[in-house]
This record gives sequence, structure tokens and C-alpha cells, in this order.
Amino acid sequence: MTHIISKSFKDLFSGTVLAFMAKSTVISLAITTIVVWLVNDMLAGFVKGYLSWIPWEWAQTSGAAVATVAIAYTIFILIHAIVTSLMIEPLLIELAKKSYPDVPVVGTANITTSILLSLKAGAVFLLLFLFTFPLMFIPLFGAVWMLWLWSILLKEPTLYDVTSLFFKDRDILKEKKKGTTVLAMIASGLNYIPILNIFSPVFAQILFLHHVLYSEQLTINN
Repeated sequence: MTHIISKSFKDLFSGTVLAFMAKSTVISLAITTIVVWLVNDMLAGFVKGYLSWIPWEWAQTSGAAVATVAIAYTIFILIHAIVTSLMIEPLLIELAKKSYPDVPVVGTANITTSILLSLKAGAVFLLLFLFTFPLMFIPLFGAVWMLWLWSILLKEPTLYDVTSLFFKDRDILKEKKKGTTVLAMIASGLNYIPILNIFSPVFAQILFLHHVLYSEQLTINN
């Protein structure tokens, strides 16, 4: 695990990855701005109605402000994850050839499947987020719970993107899935850090790449 994290951080701040991250972030911000602008009134009405059960007006107002910002931020995270997923393949192949030259590229991710997995993860996240929103206000537990929720956005789509490049047997997903929740939570932790939060989706992809291929390289060499 330590080896995977250290190699991932080294790759994360390379020139190639930084250039990719800048491009994907600009695209994601532009799409998020348009989406939030289009659904702003509906979003505000939904949040207000959702928090109407709170008996104190000041709590409703404060909660609505926090929820609206959190949902808008979540929309950006989801869109950024999808954009990263759609653009990441050439970068993953380049990183894999550098660190794992003996592992061949045998396939490619299906764009439709990638989008559907990301949308499915986003739907699950939003449902859990909305129905467990009060938990966010519990000190420490709320932060960890939010971290786990964010990891849902990354885990399944990222695992599919990475394994599709190097394995034709989809049953391999069961084996490679072990430990990915922790890796997704580590990547999601960047969402708590201003500026570094934009690295979260690509960091998850790189973490999963090293997680999936490190053992394969060892097997081939032995």
C-alpha cells in the first residue's frame, strides 16, 4: 500500500499529469457552471423543501446555504470524475508503459459503460447524501462519512477504466476490487484541501493503476 501511494504521488505531480489535470479541470468547471445555472432555481427549491422539517428558521437558512453549496460542489466532483474518465486513457497507458513495461495493453474502456457507471455512482451518492445529510454535522464522524460517500463516485468507474485496459477477463475485477475502497477514500481526501481537490479524480485513476498493475508486474518478472 505504501509503495502504491508513494508512486502515485510521484506521478501526480509530473508535468504530464499536471497538464492533463489543468485541461480536464477547465472543461469540468465550464460544464458545472452551465449545469448549476440551469438547475439553480430547482436546486434552491428542493433544498428549501427538504429542510422544511427543521423547526428553527435560522437552522433552515444555515442548512440551506450549506446544502446548496455542498450539492453544487458535488455536481462539480461528479462532472470532473466523468470528464477525467473519458479523457484519461492515453495518460494511463503512458504511465503504465513507464512503470510497468512488461504489462501489455489488451483492451480499452467502453465510453458508454464508463459514463453509465459514473452516473450510477453519482445517483447512489446523491441519494445517500440527501438521506443522511444531518450526519454531516456530527464532529469527526461526519467528515469520515462524507469521505466514504465521495469514494463512491470514484471506486467502480475508476476500477473499470483501469482494468479494461489490461485485462480481458472481467472476473479479474473481483480480485482487483480488494482494497479499492481505501484507495478511493485516500483520493477523495483531497476534496477537503482547497486547490488540491481538483487532483482527486486523476489521483484515484493513478492509485488504481498502481494497485492493479504492481502485482501483475511482479508475477510476470517471477
